Amino acid sequence: MQIVLNGDKVETSDGSTVEKLLLQLGISRDRVAVELNADIVPKSDYEKQLLSDGDKIEIVHFVGGG
Repeated sequence: MQIVLNGDKVETSDGSTVEKLLLQLGISRDRVAVELNADIVPKSDYEKQLLSDGDKIEIVHFVGGG
């Protein structure tokens, strides 16, 4: 299955979820926001939000500063 991740085509396995994608990418869910097809995915839904072929995912990392 292929999705578009931050503008790049990426292969993922069938039955993949937002949580599995983050694990596959080595990204901690703590300091990110995930947008799926222009809708923000609540962190509480990461484990159950299934991905489909052609989905557009944007992952934004929060960076502290000062």
